Amino acid sequence: MDTKTVSINSFVKGLRAGAYSAAEAIEAFLENIKDKDGDIHAFLETYREEALAEAARVDSVGEVKNKSLAGIPVALKDNMLVAGHRVTAGSKILENYIASYDATVVEKLRSAGAVIIGKTNLDEFAMGSSTENSAFGPTKNPHNILCVPGGSSGGSAAAVASDMALAALGSDTGGSIRQPAAFCGVVGMKPTYGAVSRHGLIAMASSLDQIGSFTKTVEDAEIIFDVIRGNDHYDATSVKSVPETKGKNEFIVGIPKEYFGEGLTPEIGKAMEEVIARFEKLGFKTKEVSLPHTKYALSVYYLVMPAEVSANLARFDGIRYGRIPEAADAETLRDIYALQRGKGFGAEVRRRVFLGTFVLSAGYYDAYYAKAQKVRTLMARDFEGAFESVDVLLAPTTPTTAFKFGEKTQDPVQMYLSDIFTIPANLAGIPAISIPVEKYEVGSGKLPIGFQLMAPHFREADLFMLGKKYDEAYRK
Repeated sequence: MDTKTVSINSFVKGLRAGAYSAAEAIEAFLENIKDKDGDIHAFLETYREEALAEAARVDSVGEVKNKSLAGIPVALKDNMLVAGHRVTAGSKILENYIASYDATVVEKLRSAGAVIIGKTNLDEFAMGSSTENSAFGPTKNPHNILCVPGGSSGGSAAAVASDMALAALGSDTGGSIRQPAAFCGVVGMKPTYGAVSRHGLIAMASSLDQIGSFTKTVEDAEIIFDVIRGNDHYDATSVKSVPETKGKNEFIVGIPKEYFGEGLTPEIGKAMEEVIARFEKLGFKTKEVSLPHTKYALSVYYLVMPAEVSANLARFDGIRYGRIPEAADAETLRDIYALQRGKGFGAEVRRRVFLGTFVLSAGYYDAYYAKAQKVRTLMARDFEGAFESVDVLLAPTTPTTAFKFGEKTQDPVQMYLSDIFTIPANLAGIPAISIPVEKYEVGSGKLPIGFQLMAPHFREADLFMLGKKYDEAYRK
């Protein structure tokens, strides 16, 4: 089978037609990992024997006929639990932690016949925009190994882009699926907050985190979403159902003017003009809209997110996780904490914990965190107002193409600006998808560019409808 051109639908059709077995297909992807991942470092761990055994089971019990993801090789960002396997979250603190249960999304993937082939690299505890913050070394962009793949789900994006997995899951807190998808030339889908269970995901910022997918096509993203979505009694924020597409004959695409100003490179700007023209050729009307509070998005995010980070990471106190040898002979609990606290975290994680602790402290809560939450509400109202006159919004996914390693590590603000166009959707909780402007081939020398579609809450079907039409017309 040709792992470069296969989609989920064509994979399953080939399997059902007997063109290859699930075991043969999984072997082909595992060989790709063996051949390519030494240069890219997308994977932290592969489940070779387990994956081949699972593929053989799919072949033997006849799941090929009735499972939507029969034999599909799927990779997981290493902040999702798989029972009996390590889950590191890209941190030395969890280097030896073994998960005791499967995340809900893992259970759903397996129920649909998918084969989990391994865990992918990420920025430590999902904090970063380049995958340079992983405690286990950076992942490289398959299109140019001198450039970053984006973050924090850089390993998942690189795995799909380099044909080492047919699909992968990631988590998106401020753009951590869509930004690496744009940098690596694949489709990245962030569902509505609550549309997919977060049970079994190591939390970063609980009001922002959402599990989503990386795929080659929009159709594949829809297939994965249909499998992993839905209510889960282990996650009180998950919802029971998701509406289908509106069924309208005419869709209006909104162009938020705040996304097309300062910071956008000419290359990205030109590509966005082309994308807008293409949607107009497809028969969609476009209309300029305004999201006036967008300019505060980065500031709001870097108050809300670190506050939640400081609360969620308090459990990693060096007692249950990440013990260091120096603390073995400590005589008191106070001595243990003095030796342990913060020793296992990388610089970026420490920066966000300190910031979050500060904004939640007495005297600063109202001045910073509470005010940020009020502005977050205003941003959500901006989106609600815009969606009264348009059906979806179209914008760049990122202000630039993938940057080189080390280019932004000394300037955190410049690094944070990589997510300036993706953060608003997380703050508002709306669904968003990043789609490559072209069909970018690894090895062509071109760095990919992605555009983003955003829709009202639980209107993922509208994003898939528009995205599939674009794919069919311009990304065959």
